[in-house]
Amino acid sequence: MSKEGPKATHYEPVKSYDEEAESERTSLRKVGESRRHEEEDVELALSFSDSGYNANLDRSRKLPVVKETKFLNHSSPHSNHHRHQQHHTGRLVSLDVFRGLAVALMILVDDAGGLLPMINHSPWNGLTLADVVMPFFLFIVGVSLALTYKKLSCKAIATRKALMRALKLLFLGLFLQGGFLHGLSDLTYGVDIERIRWTGILQRIAIAYLVAAACEIWLKGDDSDTSATSALKKYRLQWIMALVLVFLYLALLYGLYVPDWEFQLPIGESSSAPKILSVKCEVRGDTSPACNAVGMIDRVLLGTQHLYKSQFMHEQRFLNSPDYGPLPLNAPSWCEAPFDPEGLLSSVMAIVTCLVGLHYGHIVLHFKGHNDRICHWMIPSIFLILSGLFLDLFGMHINKALYTFSYMCVTAGVAGILFVGIYVLVDMYGYRRITLVLEWMGMHALMLYVLAACNILPVVLQGFYWKQPGNNILGLIGIGR
Repeated sequence: MSKEGPKATHYEPVKSYDEEAESERTSLRKVGESRRHEEEDVELALSFSDSGYNANLDRSRKLPVVKETKFLNHSSPHSNHHRHQQHHTGRLVSLDVFRGLAVALMILVDDAGGLLPMINHSPWNGLTLADVVMPFFLFIVGVSLALTYKKLSCKAIATRKALMRALKLLFLGLFLQGGFLHGLSDLTYGVDIERIRWTGILQRIAIAYLVAAACEIWLKGDDSDTSATSALKKYRLQWIMALVLVFLYLALLYGLYVPDWEFQLPIGESSSAPKILSVKCEVRGDTSPACNAVGMIDRVLLGTQHLYKSQFMHEQRFLNSPDYGPLPLNAPSWCEAPFDPEGLLSSVMAIVTCLVGLHYGHIVLHFKGHNDRICHWMIPSIFLILSGLFLDLFGMHINKALYTFSYMCVTAGVAGILFVGIYVLVDMYGYRRITLVLEWMGMHALMLYVLAACNILPVVLQGFYWKQPGNNILGLIGIGR
């Protein structure tokens, strides 16, 4: 019987304090990165400077899920350079460019709309360049949401994040458009809470964002299935939600009875007593400026004193239409009534525009090839435009103020086709240099909106004057008074 020597004892190497601390820091860093990726969100709509969306990589996998660097035209001189940029940034650049284009259009129609009536808002029915800006932003919000929430580990956290971002956008809109800030001809600050305007552009975008984000978080099928054939089944609850919203809007617009109503004119310099005017309606399903259900719901729920008062209704009867000149002597009383173009019922259809954009974002995730994406973008775009024109022809007019179903269809379809064009130019063929300005504007859209569209920059410059308020920088160059 042979003797066996003593067995060797194996000791685990003892980690030093520094090694343990480094290991713990590494683990915490990985957890932090994971949470940051989960919480990363689009600052949407008018996009805060880093939208954080990534159309190329699924962070839970090492392999690319959506390959933005696959080009159909490999011989293009821009392809290799753009391929490197796309791989490096991981952004769907065409979305930034599209957002920047929307900002540029917004500034153009705000500043030049009075001089060029053909691009200014339609007095009532119809469609102009100014009328497509809001739907463009809502469409972009939807596309961004699909890319942002493509993978979720905790729906409750994502919902809380979406709610907080919507509230931030809502309160920013109240500050900018609620009446607190003065205009170019008024150097006083402050707003009477009794007359603050509750609705506005950013408020509408916040509502649409929140509802669309909730749909994307909670009304979505199995995340593991990203095949093309699963798209309709996976998002069927979202389509049902869109149909419910459309039905709700149409039922209220054409089903609510609008009685006679009255409003009070603000006290002017020449009068000491308020003047009360009445409007005769007693109709159902009317879409005229005076007796539509959109305005009635806002008057009942928000109050006439909280609606848009910058002579929106005047535009329907100005002698020098669309938005300047005196009222005719025989102008009806409703021409001086307040009406909010971003009201409650019309915002229901704005949500549907956002859900349409959400579908276009899903196409990015479910289709890998450019041709497949373009095909699945173009078909619904053309269908929406033709449907909207058909409805307009048969009496459901295209109307921005009411945000009619036909208006939603046409503007969403136009947004889809324009997005396809920008995608082909920028993300497919790599002609990014010619759109750098628009890309920058898209990545800083909220800042530009606040400074330009809300007159913050002109107001600040006008606040510094010499002896008289009219002696300011803007007055010297002929802007403002």
